[in-house]
Amino acid sequence: MGDSATVRRVPVPVVDRPADAYDLVIVFVRTHQVGEVLPTLADVGGDVLFVLNWAAGPAPLAAALGADRVLLGTASNGGVMDGDVLRYRPPSRLTRLVPMSIGDVPGPRADRILQVLTDAGIRAKLEPQIDAWLKTHAAFEVPLGQAVDAAGGREALASDSAALRDMIRQMRERLAALRTPVVPRGLRALQVVPEGLLVPVFRRFLRSRTVAYSGLDSTSPASVGEYAMLAEQLDAA
Repeated sequence: MGDSATVRRVPVPVVDRPADAYDLVIVFVRTHQVGEVLPTLADVGGDVLFVLNWAAGPAPLAAALGADRVLLGTASNGGVMDGDVLRYRPPSRLTRLVPMSIGDVPGPRADRILQVLTDAGIRAKLEPQIDAWLKTHAAFEVPLGQAVDAAGGREALASDSAALRDMIRQMRERLAALRTPVVPRGLRALQVVPEGLLVPVFRRFLRSRTVAYSGLDSTSPASVGEYAMLAEQLDAA
């Protein structure tokens, strides 16, 4: 966790094909890696929950796997690669309050999936507007991530007021272009709060523990590729 010297090794079985259908398959990959994953899941039984950054809606995933199998979701935590070690972000007051969101409606399937996650120690809730949530998140994340990359890191961006103002303007443009509602509604503040007030908020955010060991803490070709594809999805939406 974080910068701890303790490394826990988790055994992960690797199989060519599963012996049977799974109760639930959870996909944690970057946006631009989804295309490579879909063929490996086409003949594997079970519901498939995509917990990732995604602004293209469920249709491309449903076309490959079937609409009755695909669910979209969001995670409340993350991490970065440090060589062969995955360092996940230490829990904060904010991340403890935010459960994983699952895009489904109340019913037997939702109850079963929520129970599977609960049994694994993962807090989760249903989010009926998951597509709008993911598009809103992308409209916020793409300008933020690309600004961090362009500045050379989150501290460099935090120290550059002009770059922060430009980032905020891009967020507003992205949010205004959405054809779906802004979800959660709290992010509507980005559209109305004066730039002069938002700049110190983002400066503090970029220097906070909330961002440490997140995707913003380390720029990489993978993150650049993900932001580029998310931007394409937003433009197409």
